Amino acid sequence: MAKITANYEVVYVLDPAQGEEAIAAQVANFKSLAEQNGSDVVVEEWGNRKLAYPINYKTEGYYVLMTFVSGPAFPRELDRKLRIAEGVMRSLIVCKGE
Repeated sequence: MAKITANYEVVYVLDPAQGEEAIAAQVANFKSLAEQNGSDVVVEEWGNRKLAYPINYKTEGYYVLMTFVSGPAFPRELDRKLRIAEGVMRSLIVCKGE
């Protein structure tokens, strides 16, 4: 039988130059998107941290960890939205299993 839902974990890095309000709006936007398409959404904001290597000449980023349970179609859509969103420097979605 095919797997219907799975646990996913996404870490994304936002550009801290946007300002606190823009960062909070983006975090809330991605959280509401996950709540609409999945369940058990938990958001952990790690805050500003030094990057391992410069990205577009920036040495710091605002890290956010989000976990959720959903079907396999939503992570693909979330990845697409993270790639086109203004201010998202990097993102990674990992399936943690059932």
